[in-house]
Amino acid sequence: MAKKKKTDITFFVKKGIQDFAKAHDMMVGSDSYEAVNEKIHEMLLEAVERCRANGRKTLKAYDL
Repeated sequence: MAKKKKTDITFFVKKGIQDFAKAHDMMVGSDSYEAVNEKIHEMLLEAVERCRANGRKTLKAYDL
């Protein structure tokens, strides 16, 4: 099994996650941010594959 390549890009603003957690009477552990970023990265990579499979170079909402 191939090792996942981490990304150097952060796809979100931490304050947004903190605000979301606070609105749900929760707190955010520091390790959560990397996990959220990895999930977003995986979602975007899958969207890129769908886009390419359809012969496009523009990501659209339905690719996500």
